[in-house]
Amino acid sequence: SATLNRLRAAAALVPIIQSGLADSKLSRDRANQMANFIEWAANSTPENDVEQQLVKKLTVDLAGLKAALEV
Repeated sequence: SATLNRLRAAAALVPIIQSGLADSKLSRDRANQMANFIEWAANSTPENDVEQQLVKKLTVDLAGLKAALEV
């Protein structure tokens, strides 16, 4: 489904953002834009258990990303 694809794409962005910030290869502005996509995807209504698990994981990961971006 489109929702599942969006959630998977958002989940794939998390390590990219983390790595980019750690290596200073990703600007904070760009990282914020990517985090906004993750937040948007995580706010979708899950239609099954797989989507529900991804939403939960993204919610936790997003909190960590936001904390890293605030530093």
